[in-house]
Amino acid sequence: MKGLVIKNTGSWYTVLTDDGLTADYKIKGNFRLRGIRSTNPVAVGDRVTIGESGWITGIEDRRNYIIRKSINLSKQSHILAANVDQALLVVTVCKPETSTTFIDRFLASAEAYRVPVVLVFNKTDLLDPGLLHYQQLMIQLYETVGYQCHAISAETGDGVDALRPLLQGKITLLSGNSGVGKSTLINRLVPHANQKVADISDAHQTGMHTTTFSEMIPLDTPQLSPVNSQLSTVNSPTSSARLDLQVKELSTVTSWLIDTPGIKGFGTFDMEREELTSYFREIFEYSKQCRFSNCTHTHEPGCAVLKAVEEHYIAQSRYQSYLSMLDDKDENKYREAY
Repeated sequence: MKGLVIKNTGSWYTVLTDDGLTADYKIKGNFRLRGIRSTNPVAVGDRVTIGESGWITGIEDRRNYIIRKSINLSKQSHILAANVDQALLVVTVCKPETSTTFIDRFLASAEAYRVPVVLVFNKTDLLDPGLLHYQQLMIQLYETVGYQCHAISAETGDGVDALRPLLQGKITLLSGNSGVGKSTLINRLVPHANQKVADISDAHQTGMHTTTFSEMIPLDTPQLSPVNSQLSTVNSPTSSARLDLQVKELSTVTSWLIDTPGIKGFGTFDMEREELTSYFREIFEYSKQCRFSNCTHTHEPGCAVLKAVEEHYIAQSRYQSYLSMLDDKDENKYREAY
């Protein structure tokens, strides 16, 4: 039997089977020993095989995924989601402030695994004229690089409707720092989701986790209703009410939003130095003009990238993000400050 992993609580994986039922399964300990250097060898969005014993026994080949270094185990990875059509990265210029380094690291990782990204600048209702100007400068920067950007207020609903067409017929990963308003945005986009929200820490202006596990939320299910007892989830100690849908409803869902816990840092994983240039679009374009084919764009004579930075054709913030990721390879550690 095969199915789609739609929820991961850490201990259990909720699978939507091909016959339309949801059930919770586990993986055996030796599953982690098959050359998968990951804290979560099975991720939300994976297509899996269920054995007769009721365990997840295999994963189908992934077409892509978003991955970062694990916080606690720097030599292992953490897969945010697999088999996604795109990612919405929610960022804020205040309460809390999302650093450009964090944004660039996420974008570079998405480029590496061929995941398109849309940047969503949230909390516009909190911005004074100075911060609005700063946000517009950031939007101009990333639009110039080639990324689609949207300015919204999930709290008031302003600008949210412009996101809805982007989500139709797609599996979309929603990610960002803790406290940027992902749960509030989900509640705007999916009224039946009932996501918990929390206030920002006044002391540190940082977000507090409200989502503790990853989950796929259906976007285009018509009228949600509880299933009959004979159709309820199987083996499901942690079943979610919003996933207890009629079989015909879940089986026809084509639009999904993957909710993930907020992340404070984004350590890059398994990126070779010589490949890194291609994950920064504008740096890659200028690198074609460098004198040396193996130019690292740090000190070499005739480097077109260094010249473009000096002449402000490449943003200094983007170049600094590139340098910090070069450092990752040297230091071989997770850089929590990002």
